[in-house]
Amino acid sequence: MVGQINDYMLNQIPGEESTYYSSDSIANADGTGSISHPEYPIEFLNTLQPGGLPNYELKLKVGVPVLLLRNIDQTAGLCNGTRLIIKRLGRWSIEAEILTGTHIGDHVFLPRRQYPIALCFAMTINKSQGQSLKHVGLCLRHQVFCHGQLYVAVSRVTTRTGLKILSCDEEGQELKTMKNIVFKEVLNEACISG
Repeated sequence: MVGQINDYMLNQIPGEESTYYSSDSIANADGTGSISHPEYPIEFLNTLQPGGLPNYELKLKVGVPVLLLRNIDQTAGLCNGTRLIIKRLGRWSIEAEILTGTHIGDHVFLPRRQYPIALCFAMTINKSQGQSLKHVGLCLRHQVFCHGQLYVAVSRVTTRTGLKILSCDEEGQELKTMKNIVFKEVLNEACISG
């Protein structure tokens, strides 16, 4: 769902789209040549989308928000979860402006072969932890599945008017209520020790 929303939003942004691909070779231990693994064809590896790793194909435009997927330079504010906005797209580097943290407004260059970023018009509830956002659109096609998840999602927004929630069942019918999953053992423990 997050990927679909990000793709849709990218298509709404005017401007030229640049596509970046991951590196498709593995160097030998001594740094020469490349290793071939017939049991792991490149075509198969390129379909994998493990969390925390950049996708094989990254499509970007100037002006889109992105999320850093790993720590690059903590002293410069380039940490996992930092949001940036793309300012310039080069062949071997990306110029971006930091949107969050103590380095807001700083311009940085991300020189990489495979950029550790992803579009972030939309993000998972887990990735939103620690973020303060002016506008949050919460799309709950399924009920939240663990204790505290609804709280984390709703508490990201800085004002009540900045929050919009869409909750629907499996048939796509809008729901007026949603479950707030509670870990009952925590409540029982609090009552016993209190």
